Amino acid sequence: MHTEDDLTLVRLAQGGDRRALDALLRRHHDTLYALCRRMTRNDADAQDATQDAMIAIVRGLDRFDGRAAFTTWAYRITANACIDELRRRRRRPDPGLPEHEVEPRGAAPGIDETVADRHDLDAALAGVPEDFRAALVLRDVLGLDYAEIGEVLDIPPGTVRSRIARGRAAMAKQLHATEPASDGNQGLPRDVPTRSDGHPA
Repeated sequence: MHTEDDLTLVRLAQGGDRRALDALLRRHHDTLYALCRRMTRNDADAQDATQDAMIAIVRGLDRFDGRAAFTTWAYRITANACIDELRRRRRRPDPGLPEHEVEPRGAAPGIDETVADRHDLDAALAGVPEDFRAALVLRDVLGLDYAEIGEVLDIPPGTVRSRIARGRAAMAKQLHATEPASDGNQGLPRDVPTRSDGHPA
């Protein structure tokens, strides 16, 4: 069963095969959980959002028609679950992420994920507005391209590009503000353009 591709597992699960459904959910659980942790920055909220997303995936699986990749469809559901969870918790304190966390398989290198930098990066990401954060996480943590992110968030590719650029600029500004002046660009996301004075372009 573990050698089947997503579409085959989906078709089997839609036909009532519980083993296929379990295999599909297990395959993607860690990545969806990592997305929730980055977006909510709270372990308990991430667990709740992941559970909500998994339930929504199971309930909506019969409506999945295969026109988009299963992962794109699942990320859309998960991102919406995270946004709903963030709305519910706006008046609650945010303890942030613990020092050690599960990272998604195949994460993209746009945000430098060294242990030494993780605390600063988490703090900087917390200061990014939710709309920008979602696009940034989908791009720099999960490695989706602009078209896929547009499908997940249901926005045009130009808006995706703008949100990512503005999210990276916001992160770079906060990261730069926490570093000694002599450190220059150290710690900035790698593909944020900079001027000669070290600030985001």
